[in-house]
Amino acid sequence: MVAALLIAFREGLEAALIVGITLGYLRRVRLVRQSRYIWMGVMAAVLASVLLAAGFQLVGLELEGRSEQLFEAGTMFLAVGVLTWMIFWMRYRARLMGSALERDVQQAISKGQNWGLVAVAFVAVFREGVETALFLSAAAFAGQAAGTLIGAILGLALAASIGLLIYTSSVRLNVKLFFQVTGALLLLFAAGMLAHGVHELQETGLVPTLIEQLWDTNSILDERSPLGEALKALVGYNGNPSVEEVIAYGAYWLLALVGVRWWVERKTAQAEPILRD
Repeated sequence: MVAALLIAFREGLEAALIVGITLGYLRRVRLVRQSRYIWMGVMAAVLASVLLAAGFQLVGLELEGRSEQLFEAGTMFLAVGVLTWMIFWMRYRARLMGSALERDVQQAISKGQNWGLVAVAFVAVFREGVETALFLSAAAFAGQAAGTLIGAILGLALAASIGLLIYTSSVRLNVKLFFQVTGALLLLFAAGMLAHGVHELQETGLVPTLIEQLWDTNSILDERSPLGEALKALVGYNGNPSVEEVIAYGAYWLLALVGVRWWVERKTAQAEPILRD
């Protein structure tokens, strides 16, 4: 539930910031009446995202045995890839997000395309919806579906409340700090999800198991206890992991902290001239 709450909160607040930026721009240029087109795009994106999430779950329920394990493992690996890309992409893109959205809205207005405003809102929010549907589906496969649903509802409600507070008051959010903190937590979640995906493949026999239990700490902290379940969902805690799961966990952090970080710093350096202009 904790991981689902964090995912839904981050993605939901990002969507709320997007909506707030577009509505704020329309208010600034005295075109408040056009706001209804933004809301049309938002509602369409939310509906499409819900249908996508339901589709993931229905496919998973229809499969059995080895096919189910392969589908769940594939969903987890895809979620890890997209999650990692999104976290580091936002590290340098967050500062440009507002100006890019305003430029898209301005172009739609200048061309007199009200449906262009719908499209801008739909694409921006649906991108967050696709990510949320994918991540929550993977979290549900790795944990409990009921807990994932409750966490998602709480996270989205919290995101909507904070987004409304920011839009209707003088409260300001440190966007950079927000993405840094939530990004670090989600990297923990992604590493655990990758290891769990490897475990699913080991159960199918596609990945060989050299050492089934590298250690066993269940006598100290049982992974089936309330605390163990929470840590399993959030950071991928496993009381008796195989050597392959540990290698996957460590390799992910090596890639995240060295390889992708180098790419982000490079892209940030390239973006500096744009920010100065």
